[in-house]
This record gives sequence, structure tokens and C-alpha cells, in this order.
Amino acid sequence: MSAESVGQGLGPRPEPGSGSESEPLCPEHGQALRWFCCSERRPVCAACAEPGGRCQGHRIRPAQERAEELRNKIVDQCEKLQLQSASITKYVTEVLPGKNQGVVSTASAARELVIQRLGLVRGLCETEEQRLLERVLTHVDDLQLIQKEQEIFERTEEAEGILDPQESKRLNFNEKCARSPLVTQLWATAVFGSLSGTEDVRIDEKTVSPFLQLSDDRRTLTFNAKKSKSCADGPERFDHWPNALATTSFLAGMHVWMVNVQNSCAYKVGVALGQLPRKGSGSDSRLGHNIFSWVFSRYDQEFCFSHNGQHEPLGLLRCPAQLGVLLDLQAQELLFYEPASGMVLHTHHASFPGPLFPVFAVADQTISIVH
Repeated sequence: MSAESVGQGLGPRPEPGSGSESEPLCPEHGQALRWFCCSERRPVCAACAEPGGRCQGHRIRPAQERAEELRNKIVDQCEKLQLQSASITKYVTEVLPGKNQGVVSTASAARELVIQRLGLVRGLCETEEQRLLERVLTHVDDLQLIQKEQEIFERTEEAEGILDPQESKRLNFNEKCARSPLVTQLWATAVFGSLSGTEDVRIDEKTVSPFLQLSDDRRTLTFNAKKSKSCADGPERFDHWPNALATTSFLAGMHVWMVNVQNSCAYKVGVALGQLPRKGSGSDSRLGHNIFSWVFSRYDQEFCFSHNGQHEPLGLLRCPAQLGVLLDLQAQELLFYEPASGMVLHTHHASFPGPLFPVFAVADQTISIVH
């Protein structure tokens, strides 16, 4: 429907302010927002759609019609999530038990890990379905639904990214089956979808390098090429490399935190043991160059994973704006994830010898822990 036909079909324009008191009004014309501009993707009033209005020539449709379309779309998404949840349940109960388990002890551990991770994926599907249904069934009016369209379907796209488990002859519960890219991708997407933001990770100011400035909320580090003279030295403080440790260490369980890295072209994010040396310019206190630290790093357009002086280049097609870190101490796994694309950037498996602290370094601009 064109703007001209809308104007012709509405009859005389009501006086400004003549709409219902509870109905949102156009800030320009004071009329009810009962139409939806498909070009600008926002609710408009009849005057906006008339000749001479800001939406003249645009495709216009009733806001009620657009809201109904969105409600139907949400119901379709819920049905997809139901199918995904049912598919995972069938996979766990029918496909996985029939696999050749090989060496029993190894197979049992791998099988439990796969089932645990798929269970978490299924839980996210069911939670997201319930959230979407509440959007439809609760009293959300047409305009609220239209205005929240982007937020609703961004979350839905994350759930859709989980995909379905697939049968594979290679998944025979040997040592490597639990490390398959498919299971890892499913698991990481579910974990970050359900646990992101639950850890209150903050930086220990006693460890912060004199080349870094720590924000008042202890979540942002800013690099300063000039060494601070007001920074009191102490045994826990890094005195050369621009490093900092978090206040809390992790000894068991699963932990997730997110770091905003979009403003920096030189940073390191990962985990380290408390025994990491703090003093001097040698490799023993440089993140990724010793046995005490495991880090994802960026320098200009180059990315790598580093531990004990071994640097594994990572061929990323773009620079992540946020970096997710997932530490699963039961599975002895460290994973780096990009929330925007849902991609697993790198996974590392090791027998971590003790409690691990989130660790950070920045040599350009700022990085911030997201909470």
C-alpha cells in the first residue's frame, strides 16, 4: 500500500492530540501511531504517510497487521525450537546408546560428556521457546511487539544457531568423539546463551601493571605508554609487562566470561596459575611464554593461541568485537568464542595443575570485562 492510498483511505485527519490517552502518539503530528512504514521499519501516524509527510512514497501497512505477522513468526520459531529439542532427546536416547563404546573407561567418560553437553543445548532450546511464547501470550500490545522485533529475533537467531545433532559413523565414543567440532559448537553456543554474564569477574588492583589504568568498577584496563609513578609496588604487581589478574580463581566447574576487545589492536585474554611470576622483563612473566599461562592474543591483524612459548596462529577472517572465554575444569578444556558469529575460535585441552585466574594484558587502548 502506498503512502498516497493510506492518506486517501483514512478520511479527514484528526486534530493533534485526538487519539486515545493511553495510545502512543506521533511526536511530530500528535496522532496515534496506527501505521507501519516498511521502508523505515517503524510505527507512523496517518499524517506521516500523507503527501508531504516524511513517509510519502513509502510502503505503508496497518501496525496491527504487522504485529500479527510478528506473532505468527514467533509461533513458527517456537515450533522450530520444539523440533530441535525433540531431535536432541531422540539423539541422546536412541542414537548414542547404540554406538560401539570400545574401551569402556574412556568411552564412558566421553559418552557422559557428550550427553551432558547436549542436555545443556536442549535446555537452552526449551528456555528460549518458553520466553518466546510468553512474548505472544502475555499482554504485549502491537506497538511494543513491533518496537521489540529486533531484540526478540536476535535472541531467536542465537537459538537457531544451535542446529541439530547429526548421526556420524565417526562418533564411536573413543577419546576424540567428545571433542568433535559439531558437539563443541553445539555446547559452546548453549553455554554462552545461558551462562553469559553470570560470573562477576573483576580485576585485582594489586596485580595491575603500572602501564595500565584500572577503572573504578575494576572491569576496564587502559594502556598508558608512560609508567605510572603513583602506583605502589608490591609482590603481586606485574612491574614490566602490561598484565593483570582477576580477583577470583577457579578450581572446579564451568565458568564463562566475556571481554570487550573492539577498541584494542594489542591484547591477551586467557587464564593463568597464581604462581605466574610478576617481576622482570623475562618470558617467565610474559603471558603465553611460560608454563603458567594460556592466552588468546591479538597483535595488529595477527591472532594466535599461546602457551609455554608455543604460538599457534589462528586464521580469523575478521577482528572480534567481543571475546568469550569458557573454562570447563571437569573436561579440562579452555575455549575462546566470538558471540557475534557464534564461532568457536580455538579450543585447548590440558591437565591444568591448579586453580586458574582470568588474566588480561593490553598494549593498545582499552579492553573491558562485560557484565
